[in-house]
Amino acid sequence: MGAAGGIEGWNNDRVPLKDLKNCNLVELAQYAVMNALEEEPAFKCWVPYTLKKRDSIVAKVKSKYWQTTHKFGIQIPKSADEAYKLDTDLKTTFWTDAINKEMENVRVAFEVLADVTPEEMCTGKVRPGFKEIPCHMIFDIKMDGKFARKARLVAGGHVTDPPSAITYSSVVSRDSVRIALTIASLNDLDLFACDVESAYLCADCLEKVWCVAGSEFGSDKGKVLLIVHALYGLKSSGAA
Repeated sequence: MGAAGGIEGWNNDRVPLKDLKNCNLVELAQYAVMNALEEEPAFKCWVPYTLKKRDSIVAKVKSKYWQTTHKFGIQIPKSADEAYKLDTDLKTTFWTDAINKEMENVRVAFEVLADVTPEEMCTGKVRPGFKEIPCHMIFDIKMDGKFARKARLVAGGHVTDPPSAITYSSVVSRDSVRIALTIASLNDLDLFACDVESAYLCADCLEKVWCVAGSEFGSDKGKVLLIVHALYGLKSSGAA
């Protein structure tokens, strides 16, 4: 990827830098930093500002989540332990059911090392190159008529270094959607949309990371877990 001419290589083709900025501004800024291009004239005037604005937005979103204690008049837990306690106090199973449903999906992403302690893993002698990261549950309530409780287990990928491979996760462009809608309309075709649940888990984890099991893992609480499949929160999961 060259900086001077403003023309970038992309799948053996060439795309103007301005077009890449319009489509993938943050990803392009991250690429520039990873490849020491941020001081080049084509990048210097916008890369620092873009990354600073991204960090500011992320910080505000995180702050809002931790400050939100109730939604639709219902208390939102901030950890699995708090969720279990709420169910116990209120004599309900809403949050417990949400956690169990999530764990049924994501349990395959972890490999239990029953004969290894967290202290041994921290020494780096058992699995050299592996890094400990936090994993935690995040909770929400959906306005679906039943105020369904939702839980998702996410990895703290913010503590890991960016992988050497590109982590860009592509999404469909608006132009592609409009073209598809036009073709369908001209040919009297029906369009269907779907959401693949836990799609990340179909891919292998590209990073060497492990965590300590929390209370949501039941009898495996406190054990060492290797993350073997892509998990929400890891930097490489989007491109997996």
